[in-house]
Amino acid sequence: MKHLKLVWLCFCSILLIPSNLLIGKNRFDFEIPIYNKFKIDSSAPNEDQINQIINLMTLDEKIGQMTQVRHFDDINPDDVTNKFIGSVIHTQGPSPGEGALGWQANFKKLQDKALATRLGIPLLFAVDAIHGQNTYNGATIFPHNIGMGATHNPSLVEQSASITALETQATGFNWTFSPCIAIPYNEKWGRVYEAYSESTDLTSKLVSASVKGYQGNLTASHTVLATAKHFVGDGSTDHGKEGGKISLSMQEISQRLLPPYKQAVKDGVGAIMVSFSSLSGIPLHAHKELIMDTLKDAMGFDGIVVSDWKGYSRFGKNDIINAGVDLIMAVDGDLNVFQSGLKKAVLSGQVHLDRIDDAVRRILRQKFRLGLFQNPFPDPSLVSHIGKPTHRLIAKQAVRESLVLLKHQDNVLPINKNCKKIVVIGEHADNVGLQSGGWTLAWQGVSENYSRATSILEGVQKIATGEVIYDKFANNNHDDADVIIVVVGETPYAEFMGDINNGNNNHQLILSKKHQDYINSYTNNGPKLITILISGRPLIVSKQIEQSDAFIAAWLPGSEGDGIAEVLFGEYNFKGKLPHSWPKSYENFEGKYGPNFWDESNIPLFKYGYGLQY
Repeated sequence: MKHLKLVWLCFCSILLIPSNLLIGKNRFDFEIPIYNKFKIDSSAPNEDQINQIINLMTLDEKIGQMTQVRHFDDINPDDVTNKFIGSVIHTQGPSPGEGALGWQANFKKLQDKALATRLGIPLLFAVDAIHGQNTYNGATIFPHNIGMGATHNPSLVEQSASITALETQATGFNWTFSPCIAIPYNEKWGRVYEAYSESTDLTSKLVSASVKGYQGNLTASHTVLATAKHFVGDGSTDHGKEGGKISLSMQEISQRLLPPYKQAVKDGVGAIMVSFSSLSGIPLHAHKELIMDTLKDAMGFDGIVVSDWKGYSRFGKNDIINAGVDLIMAVDGDLNVFQSGLKKAVLSGQVHLDRIDDAVRRILRQKFRLGLFQNPFPDPSLVSHIGKPTHRLIAKQAVRESLVLLKHQDNVLPINKNCKKIVVIGEHADNVGLQSGGWTLAWQGVSENYSRATSILEGVQKIATGEVIYDKFANNNHDDADVIIVVVGETPYAEFMGDINNGNNNHQLILSKKHQDYINSYTNNGPKLITILISGRPLIVSKQIEQSDAFIAAWLPGSEGDGIAEVLFGEYNFKGKLPHSWPKSYENFEGKYGPNFWDESNIPLFKYGYGLQY
């Protein structure tokens, strides 16, 4: 009876396999149990097993592996099974569940649907965990990459990535779309804070640390697949426009922008995401010379090339597949457009089956490296690690080391914790959403407090022994104060919305009038004035620096605002050094901008690497 079941199973399986895939195949090299799951031989080379899987797959199953959808908007309950979906992304929107165990449980349901398909290939679960597991309320939130760049500390970057990986796995994900390794040319770009530095060398060092931290031993339950993005030139568009034109030569791209990707490939990064930008009129998504010839062939990248949002419908449909993109974010109505469009292209010969097999091989390779065929489910025991004190201590260290002291006079720092009266001003001082920036709980960030986080004000109140007054909007006179701490800065933003002068007037390169007035109110008024700037990029604050006794670039510090207070009161000295040159005037931002932009006629206010100590 057992033998009859096996014969019947093999016969049914053969019926589902295209005849062209059976040529030269007279047996199955896999032992296929009655539930149609692969019995993976852990002693066999992954590539051999990958090839055997590909030889068993229908065209629909292959296209399914190349498909990524959102778990809540893009699919019906049975689409994972019926459309052979290969990966799922979580963005802002309805929560996957109640609490981390709820998230895990719902992702397990989706994984069960994938395992119920004929071949039972497990799903990848992806998320933009770019400065901690920033989609989960209560996770440890690190400084954004611009702050991590200011630390100039690869070891700290690796630690933060490792913690992020653990907390990301704890919420059910095995893949993060991080790190961003752009080289920003212009602070008008709304994603400057996602990049480490304008320095190619520093970016290369930190991406290496980041990839090692995220990926570690990929088969372990506490590591995730990393993604270097956005290939290539996303931060180097004309006038800093998101998805804009790149006017650099191929030589400039090779010298300035490609080295961090070479380093990421060397360190075994699992995925690389393509840029929205265009070069010489060709969308980067469809740029075969850069994706197929340079990244895959010349650099030897063997991982997944993943599109960005709706990349298929936006940038040339099947042209991007032929250019070398392997996995498509088929979101916002693109699911059927992508799957039916690519199938027609393969059947008509527009896209060769070998290109499909290459894409699927790369996707399966990462699933093997993650150990998903042996253990496709998240580990419930990891939930207790989310936002735990030891993780937050590392995040606090990152905050301390990221702070850059731009001006210091009259020994105003460190503040004497025993002084009689300290006044703290500004809404950013007591709002962890504002201090964390975009990509925190929501795509464009939030403007309210979230769980397991401390504000700058809380840090000051914790350390100071005298009176601490919070005058949020500088409504009162405090000429009798010993020290005035004014916290000013940008409101949260992310891609597109954070661009300046690209049809968006919500953000600018100077402080708002309200924040300028906070500083004006206490200039030359008796008390010492310390200004803390919360921003995702250098701003034009030359006047405000001149008005202040001390001026600190605090970037977007994340959940540990009390780390700033610890440095203010002398528990630690300043360590941060500028990861970007700091312009002195708006004219610095006209046209292109970058390290090579400065000359004797155009000198920055502060050069790359500048930073004081008290």
